[in-house]
Amino acid sequence: MATEQKPVGVAVLGYGNVGSEVVRIIENSAADLAARIGAPLVLRGVGVRRVNANRGVPIGLLTDDIDGLVSRDDVDIVVELMGPVEPARKAILTAIEHGKSVVTANKALLASSTGDLARAAERAHVDLYFEAAVAGAIPVIRPLTQSLAGDTVQRVAGIVNGTTNYILSEMETTGADYASALADASVLGYAEADPSADVDGYDAASKAAILASIAFHTTVTADDVYREGITAITPDDFVSARALNCTIKLLAICERITDADGTEMVSARVYPALVPATHPLATVGGAFNAVVVEAEASGRVMFYGQGAGGTPTASAVAGDIVMAARNRVQGGRGPRESKYAQLPIAPIGKVSTRYYVSMDVADKPGVLAAVAAEFAKREVSIAEVRQEGVVDDGGQRVGARIVVVTHRATDAALSETVRALEDLDAVASVASVLRLEGTNP
Repeated sequence: MATEQKPVGVAVLGYGNVGSEVVRIIENSAADLAARIGAPLVLRGVGVRRVNANRGVPIGLLTDDIDGLVSRDDVDIVVELMGPVEPARKAILTAIEHGKSVVTANKALLASSTGDLARAAERAHVDLYFEAAVAGAIPVIRPLTQSLAGDTVQRVAGIVNGTTNYILSEMETTGADYASALADASVLGYAEADPSADVDGYDAASKAAILASIAFHTTVTADDVYREGITAITPDDFVSARALNCTIKLLAICERITDADGTEMVSARVYPALVPATHPLATVGGAFNAVVVEAEASGRVMFYGQGAGGTPTASAVAGDIVMAARNRVQGGRGPRESKYAQLPIAPIGKVSTRYYVSMDVADKPGVLAAVAAEFAKREVSIAEVRQEGVVDDGGQRVGARIVVVTHRATDAALSETVRALEDLDAVASVASVLRLEGTNP
């Protein structure tokens, strides 16, 4: 008669949207999970800030003694879903020190401390899994660490924040301005009461740091990621984007670049960009996420799906729990941190891409030539230029607008050009500067 496997004990820290859904999966799918793992998965406790009887879980499982819970002998895996960076970091390190494997969805913590946590897990010979930290239910981390482990990743680019993608999609389809689209996102629950982490790009920057670290075997923190948000995007930008057969998306881009002296570097950046309608990311609408990975041998691979929400994120967390539990039962280990390359981080000034520059100018002869001259002085080649009249509410022409699309140029050269344009008497203002991604010229 076969010996029954010892149960794998799980402690969940946090009982919000994701935590409650993870607990539901553990309880409602017990038989299936046991079959997949090879041993029963047992919920040992749920760590909360305040214990009360209205949580939908037996009160005997609730505790506000986080350190005590993660140190218990009958707990094998700690699932951290409480955030923010602290007290989550302390709880995870305490769990690791007591020999527990850890599953977390805490992107802000991982973007600042992934190296410390990974080294602690390595010393303790336990697992650290974090699939849910980037793009919710979309499997991105595991393909990068396992499926593409034998390939050389060149670029990872994607839409990794559902709130901003919803706002930009609404602006494109309805013609709404930023403030109105944000208000709609708030009503639907896509935007937090304080949306700055999303709309200013901080959330996407944390995810970009995680993706770059894994893809390029290099320590990249959120502070290394160049960041711009979407608050300055206007309906006029979408009008111009449509004229160029493009849309606008907030992109997280991580890529290998080589500078003028042949040094290989890592660039990690987040900003709104024009994306051609023919690019696969252009069709990702609403609160959905998508990540495109480009590798040397496998070419382009795309991952698409629900990027946020309690149920999709809990699905990714549950997958990590199963992986960690299997390793416990079988005596194995998950992938270790790989930072052997330690490539330098490229400053944004060295990054080369295409640009869209819109400026309001005086409506008189010679202005276009003066504008073109400033681009030429800094060797920023113009691919396309359009000049159109600006009229007031009465239909009277009151000025002109020039839109320039460049060939590839460094950010440093483009920034110098913009400063020079702003100093021209004929230029009233540089209304918008956006990158153009997903094209080659």
